[in-house]
Amino acid sequence: MGIVSSLFKTKNSALSNPEKWLIDLLGGAKSKSGVQVNIDRALQVMAVYACVKLLSETIASLPLPLYRRLERGKEKAYAHPLYPVLHDIANPEMTSFEFRQTLMVNMLLTKGGFAEIVRNGAGQIAELWPIPSGSVDVKRDPKTKELLYFIHAPDGKGYILKASQVLHLKGMNLDGVNSFEPVVLAREAFGLAIATEEFGARFFSQGTNAGGIAEYPGQLSDEAFERYKKTFNEAHSGLTNSNRIIFLEQGLKFHKIDTPPDSSQFIESRKFQVIEVARFFNVPPHMIMDLERATFSNIEQQAIGFVVYTMRPWFVKIEQAISKDLLNPTERKKYFAKFTVDGLLRGDFRTRMEGYSFGRQNGWLSANDIRELEDMNPIPNGDIYLQPLNYIEAGKEPTEQTRNQ
Repeated sequence: MGIVSSLFKTKNSALSNPEKWLIDLLGGAKSKSGVQVNIDRALQVMAVYACVKLLSETIASLPLPLYRRLERGKEKAYAHPLYPVLHDIANPEMTSFEFRQTLMVNMLLTKGGFAEIVRNGAGQIAELWPIPSGSVDVKRDPKTKELLYFIHAPDGKGYILKASQVLHLKGMNLDGVNSFEPVVLAREAFGLAIATEEFGARFFSQGTNAGGIAEYPGQLSDEAFERYKKTFNEAHSGLTNSNRIIFLEQGLKFHKIDTPPDSSQFIESRKFQVIEVARFFNVPPHMIMDLERATFSNIEQQAIGFVVYTMRPWFVKIEQAISKDLLNPTERKKYFAKFTVDGLLRGDFRTRMEGYSFGRQNGWLSANDIRELEDMNPIPNGDIYLQPLNYIEAGKEPTEQTRNQ
């Protein structure tokens, strides 16, 4: 375990008893809708949670092998020490799935993903430990111009890691170092989503009845006013008391202030905020179960679009960060990490079979190539490639055999 990563295990920091770094991480300002927006509250919005869960689990669940370049093609570099760290176990407490999901959640909600690189005695990478992004400040050494990572640990002390000790996954930024914080950028959109959800909860908790004005022809004593207010609220507040008959005494009149949800476009506002959150995370709405505009004719193409336009930038970002931070200059010429995304791009059974048939007949897929894509074991003599007899090389004269075909 690394020096810095072990510090975050010295104290138990939870939402009920947060440390300073966690307070800084979860702290947030009020939006114009009047609600506080921070990471904790943003994740309570189902659309935000669904987007973060979808993107982080997609990144975490895909195989991430380390490959070795061949003269033609590539092969998995099982013998390289980094292979099991990326593909299987990131550290003694986290699988590769858990580690990558943690970093992805940090990237989606905070100023980036950070992990401490732990090396063995031979200088090889043995473990990767995530560092809460709220505890990290990235600064440039004024003398050497190198990046330094200042860590604010739960014990109140500060620690410094060099760039060679950190895997840094950056978000969108202006200076190439300090990323924007998505929760800050989307504060108003998230705040409106929280506000509409809170409005709905309060609306139903108050018996689906808006407030009103009680008119009394005379003057109530303080004691009578308190008694009337208490009995009225107890009798008519809450779902169990909704739609009850109201009995008024002593000439009291009740004037209801009617603000039904449909007049304030409550449902439309909630639907729009789902689209707004999906737009912010670049997630097709149907991927977070908003199927209102999805059809059987376009949903497959939308799924492919999700991989190409939403996930591909994340794949490239992570792959290149691994190359930059986890491989030395010599290794970069021989090795590279690449997500296996074939499973995400698979169409329906008939479409796949037609594609395989085309590739097989035209000679660029073998039987074992197809079986591997379908997660099947190879067969003897399955690596033979077919070549159509009536195909000849460009610029060559056809033979007697091809003329007769």
